[in-house]
Amino acid sequence: MGAFATDGPESIRPVFFVPSSNGDVAINEKLRVNRQIRISPVRVITPDGEQAGILPIERAMEIAEEQGLDLVEVAPLARPPVCRIMDYGKFKYEEQRQAREARKRQHHVQIKEVKMRPGIEDHDFDFKTRHARRFLEEGNKVKLTMMFRGRQMAHPEFGRQVLDRVSAMLQDVSKVEQHPQLEGRSMVMVLAPTAKPPA
Repeated sequence: MGAFATDGPESIRPVFFVPSSNGDVAINEKLRVNRQIRISPVRVITPDGEQAGILPIERAMEIAEEQGLDLVEVAPLARPPVCRIMDYGKFKYEEQRQAREARKRQHHVQIKEVKMRPGIEDHDFDFKTRHARRFLEEGNKVKLTMMFRGRQMAHPEFGRQVLDRVSAMLQDVSKVEQHPQLEGRSMVMVLAPTAKPPA
């Protein structure tokens, strides 16, 4: 989750949130840790989210060091700045792990092309329709390209009939995003998946 911290109209910085047992703690995009924190005093939050009060920076760092943890400035624009005692290395590891998991869950939609001809035989038609179904079930769009040769251009309706037949057979997993359109010596139809791809 993101938000913006501001100390006036000229200083707007994005902040992020780290869950705690007592709610969220704002974490600035560029964190200062331990000796990088210069301002004193600071408001200190314990690892379990409790307020430890306003302390001199030296005392706050002593408390963190006694627990084998880090002092992290989580709200630099507050007055006094807010610092949290935490395992910064663990926090960064968890942040990177969550980012990796989020990338894994993302599905980049691709357009897969399936080419056919007006006089396609039943075996080839079934084979290519199965391919199109698999692409759609994987969450990709399918571009059906009907290619015409020679005199076939005189009867584009035959190619359209084949495309309509494909879309009818795949209507349980797709919807027509682009109806058949002539593009030069080809006729193109685009099908989009109706179901979410498997995780």
